[in-house]
Amino acid sequence: MGERPAEPAGRVRRWLLHGLQPGRASGPYTSESTEHQRPWWRVMCLTGLDYFSTLGYQPGIAALAAGAISPIATLVLVALTLLGALPVYRRVARESPHGQGSIAMLERLLPRWNGKLLVLALLGFAATDFIITITLSAADASAHIIENPYLPDGLAGLQVELTLVLVALLGAVFLKGFKEAIGIAVVLVGVYLLLNLIVMIVSFWHLLEHPELVSQWRRLLFNEHPNLLGILVVALLVFPRLALGLSGFETGVAVMPLIKGRPDDLPRRPEGRIRGAHRLLTAAAIIMSVFLITSSFATTVLIPQHEFEAGGQANGRALAFLAHTYLGNLFGTVYDLSTVLILWFAGASAMAGLLNLVPRYLPRYGMAPNWSRAIRPLVLVFTLIAFLITVVFRADVTAQGGAYATGVLVLITSAALAVTLSARRRRRRVSMVAFAVITLVLGYTTVANVIERPDGVRIALLFIAAIIATSILSRVFRATELRVTGVVLDPEAQRFIADVAARGEIHVIANEPNERDETEYREKEAEERADSHIPAEDPVLFLEVTIRDPSEFESELIVTGEERFGYRILRVEGASIANAIAGFLLHVRDTTGELPHIYFAWTEGNPLFYLLRYLFFGDGEVAPLTREVLRQAEPDRRRRPRVHVG
Repeated sequence: MGERPAEPAGRVRRWLLHGLQPGRASGPYTSESTEHQRPWWRVMCLTGLDYFSTLGYQPGIAALAAGAISPIATLVLVALTLLGALPVYRRVARESPHGQGSIAMLERLLPRWNGKLLVLALLGFAATDFIITITLSAADASAHIIENPYLPDGLAGLQVELTLVLVALLGAVFLKGFKEAIGIAVVLVGVYLLLNLIVMIVSFWHLLEHPELVSQWRRLLFNEHPNLLGILVVALLVFPRLALGLSGFETGVAVMPLIKGRPDDLPRRPEGRIRGAHRLLTAAAIIMSVFLITSSFATTVLIPQHEFEAGGQANGRALAFLAHTYLGNLFGTVYDLSTVLILWFAGASAMAGLLNLVPRYLPRYGMAPNWSRAIRPLVLVFTLIAFLITVVFRADVTAQGGAYATGVLVLITSAALAVTLSARRRRRRVSMVAFAVITLVLGYTTVANVIERPDGVRIALLFIAAIIATSILSRVFRATELRVTGVVLDPEAQRFIADVAARGEIHVIANEPNERDETEYREKEAEERADSHIPAEDPVLFLEVTIRDPSEFESELIVTGEERFGYRILRVEGASIANAIAGFLLHVRDTTGELPHIYFAWTEGNPLFYLLRYLFFGDGEVAPLTREVLRQAEPDRRRRPRVHVG
């Protein structure tokens, strides 16, 4: 008979979890295979989808936020980009050459639960950044569609619906599978930058022909702010509103595994890839800085202020307004199409960033179910969240700008803090002071943006609350999974186990080490032999577990053998005592072919208290937890190591 057809639910589940490999994160940017690597300038186009696409809405938001002073405030932003964000991320690239980014640096610098909680908070801001990138880019793309003169006027009231369609199409692409992104990105970014260059050349040519427009802008500027010092002070106060122009740096580090290095690159320190990343970050920052300055000046001087307001023709599309005005509707339509495509693809870059971040951290912490390592379920979750954000903000580009800037600024500030702490640890005083100053400036920018536009913090706090709540529930439900990734025994430990296995049953006494003197081991052995009726002639091994880092969910067991006062002791390091013991027992069973026996004494105290201790500190009531881990890991009772409690 042929195989029975799969049930529809089973087919759906296999489709959703396709490519899921236990213990590994999956995502578009996680592969370091050389077949996926490209020259740095091609990879720059991939990160440029996020970075360069902000030109679609940045000049309009800047003019609306800062008015006539927008070009001066943009100069301050460019200075912060080149003198602050760029040096920070060049250092991040050197210290995390495999795409881990600044979050992983902080995780290493702040270990245990402090580091984990900080990572969860930063993931909330990263989710804000990437999700708002998806929704804001789609909203701005729909604005370019609606304002195009060749399309029906009836689209004007359908911006929310158009945005939802674009987000849904993005999700559908990732559900199908996202390949050859770099090739598409090179074409989109190249065409988009070329069109923007043409718009800038024509706009500045028009300014040369009509110098009175610059004079009018200068008079307006000095009427509002009579002296240069006042202009500079106001620019420093308002430039945080322009922080959208700082996006893209974290993505630039995340795509580092795709940068082609040199043949002699070392795995731990791929200098060729690091140099390529430095070139990528520097080139992107310089290109963007030039376009930010020129576009801010051209749009502020050439476009009437009322056109930037809600309902105005330049709202969310200032450069497109110039393209239609000075180059005609045909060129403007080509510009609109290019802008729509790069904005939509910028959402793809953000989605890929999310699919890289979440599987990298939460499943490894035990703070997400195993299916979160697979791409398709995450795509569905992120798409639904993007739908919700689009509806809440009514697909308004300006309204989402604050939330986007908050996510971007928190990530960049955390990166500056990470490199400052790293320089301090390496005792590089000059670098530490320089990066500390950058951190303070970025911190001011972040705080100012949060005070001015608190929506970003509210959204980030919702993401953080959802992540923490989901993480705690997941950690509780997955607490009794076998979380041992491997067992490594030193030669002495191997000799102890082989000797005991050759003489019959394997008896292991779990011991919580205190004084570790002869009296402790003699009394513990006598107690367990009496309570559990271990034959006097059978040898025993003592097993002592040291908790290395209870915040880790999975760990490799390092087992060392030691002989003290004639007693043979196996010492183990792991993330939790019960899991380490269960993993060790299963390893002994598999390598010797014998079922080991483990002996415990009951712990006095409240079971709920000990359960919480197990969840957060890795110890607790060890005996029943060890038995439960073994039960889940080995359903066959006949092959399950024996647990005895006296």
